[in-house]
Amino acid sequence: MVGTSEIMQQHGIKLPLEEQTTTKAESRFDAGMADRQINGLVLRKNVNCWLADNCFGDYYTRTVLDNQEREMITFCYILAQGGCENQLRGHTMGNFGVGNGKEKLYQVVEQCMPYIGYPRTLNAMNVIDEVSAKAE
Repeated sequence: MVGTSEIMQQHGIKLPLEEQTTTKAESRFDAGMADRQINGLVLRKNVNCWLADNCFGDYYTRTVLDNQEREMITFCYILAQGGCENQLRGHTMGNFGVGNGKEKLYQVVEQCMPYIGYPRTLNAMNVIDEVSAKAE
């Protein structure tokens, strides 16, 4: 965090950053349910209530990132975890839906390769190919 703060200050970014939340606790779930359509998720009861409320209702409604940036970053987090290929498929489709194409996702994966290793890199590229073939 210290390193990130130093880089941000070097680039003239005033810290602490302004609050980015656009929802209140009472409205997160409804906002999250509306936003989930980006990924075409099929909701399951408890976990998906948390996803709609926290992930989609809180993080996805913040205005600091646009949908392309948000989907690309989410894709990075998931591919770095490994073993999350089902979620990676959903967010690959989500990336395609917001305009991040196959080549951009390849580039994103290549940038992550030094940190995630070859197996996760190859798995992610296979998912991109699989989802791309189904989307065509």
